[in-house]
Amino acid sequence: MKSVATRKAELESRRAALLARIAEIGQELDAHESKDWEELAVEREGDEVLEDLGLSAQHEMRMIDAALKRVEEGEYGYCVKCGAEIAEERLDVLPATPFCRDCAPRR
Repeated sequence: MKSVATRKAELESRRAALLARIAEIGQELDAHESKDWEELAVEREGDEVLEDLGLSAQHEMRMIDAALKRVEEGEYGYCVKCGAEIAEERLDVLPATPFCRDCAPRR
């Protein structure tokens, strides 16, 4: 069983990785120099994928920030809906999850 301190370190590490990814995506989106219409169309398609990745990373960061707040409040590892303890196996897969296995499908 992992300690809350270990979980917190893992969440902070993942948050740092997401910040780096978001910065890379921003740089890539700003780096276009093509003036050819065809190349611009291809770049725009790529930009849409990058934007989706960036939005996904931002969502995950919000989840991590909320989990870190629960750590500070002493509520990490407990379902925010029913108050039950979240299974260790679930936290291994989804460390930022606010819900137990039973409440997650009902949210």
